[in-house]
Amino acid sequence: MGSEAEQVWQPCCFSWSILSSTVFMNESALVDPTLWQVPADPITPDNFQPFGQVIFASRDGQAFGVQDAQLSLEQGIPRFYIMRLQHRGRRFSRITRHLQCTQCLGSLEGKPWLLAVAPPGDAARPHPSDIQAFEIPGNCFVKLALGTWHAGPYFDAESVDFYNLELSDTNENDHDTCDLQKSYGLVLEIS
Repeated sequence: MGSEAEQVWQPCCFSWSILSSTVFMNESALVDPTLWQVPADPITPDNFQPFGQVIFASRDGQAFGVQDAQLSLEQGIPRFYIMRLQHRGRRFSRITRHLQCTQCLGSLEGKPWLLAVAPPGDAARPHPSDIQAFEIPGNCFVKLALGTWHAGPYFDAESVDFYNLELSDTNENDHDTCDLQKSYGLVLEIS
């Protein structure tokens, strides 16, 4: 493994005992957190399935089916908008989930982007070993399942416009956020 300050995250080899002895017994972790590298895998419908769906173009006139986004927006007024994000690096210490709606995200102008996710569940916070990152091309969008933890979008361009489908009050009333630095003493970086 790398130094204690910067390690490459290998989820299949990640040990809770290593995390607990490194973080919970080290009170300085809030001041000097451990940096974990999370490698980004190219997204596919199969590898993203635990977190939601990847939607690619389909033939016009094709009947609705499992290849289409299976949305849950009945808890409020849907909001479909374009958000402009500025480059902010690839590091994060917070991860969020929405429990009242699915969320769809896609970049405009064909720009690639990155997203970190953890599967939905009943726990109050995701386990760091469950966090995965994906590289998403600009010719598709993702639909996050109800409760999927997510951090991003991240990208290397100066700015990217994204379309976003969620509820009109998602950012005010359905924003359950876990601070990974406070909970685990970690800052993650998508590599």
